[in-house]
Amino acid sequence: MATFSLYQVDAFTDSVFGGNPAAIVPLEQWLDDGLMQKIAKENNLSETAFFVPEPEGAEYDFHIRWFTPGAEVPLCGHATLATAWVLFNRLGWNRDSLLLRSKSGPLGITRKTGGWLELDFPNLAFEETATPELVRKALPGAPATAFFVPSDTNYMLVLDNEAAVREAAPDMDALRALGNQGLIITAAGEKSDFVSRYFAPGFGIDEDPVTGSIHCVLTPYWAEKLARETLVAHQVSSRGGILKCTLNGDRVGIAGQVAFYMEGSIQV
Repeated sequence: MATFSLYQVDAFTDSVFGGNPAAIVPLEQWLDDGLMQKIAKENNLSETAFFVPEPEGAEYDFHIRWFTPGAEVPLCGHATLATAWVLFNRLGWNRDSLLLRSKSGPLGITRKTGGWLELDFPNLAFEETATPELVRKALPGAPATAFFVPSDTNYMLVLDNEAAVREAAPDMDALRALGNQGLIITAAGEKSDFVSRYFAPGFGIDEDPVTGSIHCVLTPYWAEKLARETLVAHQVSSRGGILKCTLNGDRVGIAGQVAFYMEGSIQV
C-alpha cells in the first residue's frame, strides 16, 4: 500500500465553498491509468489532477493529466489553476511562472497581483453546425444553430440573454446520450461581459461549477462579438465563478483566484 498527498482547493473564487473544487495528487512517477481513474471516481469531483516532475533541464517543469469520475479529459482549466496554486503555495515552487506538458500541448501559468493566477491556454477553433437532435431534446427551445468544438468535443449554444442561461434546466438523460460530448450555454452578461454554464453528464459531471477550458472557446467568440480582447466572464452555476479572459492571438489568457480547503493523504 502506498501513500500519496492529496489537496483540495476551490478554483475561480476568492472564498471557500465557491468556484469549482479540484483534487490535486502530486506524484513522483505515473500510476497505472486504471488506478488514477479509481482515485478520481473516489474523489467524486469534476476533476482530479495528477502531475509528475519533468527531468531537470527539460522544456517543461511538470507533466499534468486530468480525470473526471468517468474518464480522462484532454484539457481542464480549474484543476490546472488549482495545481499551480498548490505548487506555488504548498510545494515550494519559487518562480513566478511554470510550464506544463499536457495532452493539449504546452500550458503556462503565471502569478499575478492580488492572488490571481493566469493560465495560458490554446485558442480552440469552433464551427457552426445544426443543433443536434439530442441537444434540442435536452433543451427545448434551443436555437437551431449551434457551434461545435472538434478538439474538445463540446457543443455551444448562444441564448438570448443571461436569464435564459440561468433558468435553463437541460434533460440530463438526453445529454448523457451524447457520450463524451458536453454542452456549453452562453449569453451576453448583465454585470459581466458574458455568462455561461456547462453540462457534461457523459463524463460523469451533470453541471460543472466553473470550467476554465470552455473559455478557450467563449473568449474568442465573445471577443469578436464585443470587439474587445479583454473580458470578464461569470459562470453562473449554483457555486459560480469569475474569470478574467484575454484573447492573445492563438492563445487565451484565463485568470482566476483560488481558495484553499483541505490537505491530507490517501492510501491505495
